[in-house]
Amino acid sequence: MIPSIWQVDPFRELMRLRNEMNRLFSGFTYPFEEVYPAVNIWLNEEGAIVTAELPGIDIEKLDISILNDTVTISGTREEEEKKGRESYHRKERMAGKFSRTLQLPFKINGEKVEARYEKGVLKLILPREESEKPKKIAIKSS
Repeated sequence: MIPSIWQVDPFRELMRLRNEMNRLFSGFTYPFEEVYPAVNIWLNEEGAIVTAELPGIDIEKLDISILNDTVTISGTREEEEKKGRESYHRKERMAGKFSRTLQLPFKINGEKVEARYEKGVLKLILPREESEKPKKIAIKSS
């Protein structure tokens, strides 16, 4: 059965189209600039684990800061030196300062944060503040 023109809700269709467009472009930043470093975030009852791809970064030029529910990863990637009369055929890897701030859905216990850097990947273990952890409520029967 084909709906008649009177059965189609144009506003519902516009809302569906808007939602589809929002979903499609949700990963982009304006004006489509690269977000660096790329991260993955896992959440559990104890806290969060963040991994960030930072190949070629000198660990002494890397800074991690925590404030309440945000973690900021910043640092500097040195420009690669060209030898003699070399010139770039293609240059896709950025150089210079970078900073990425991530907001979590809970406060982070800054005293217990762990950071490891191995094979170009930074791994942060970010425990929740005790007051932010889910509480199990015992149920009493009468």
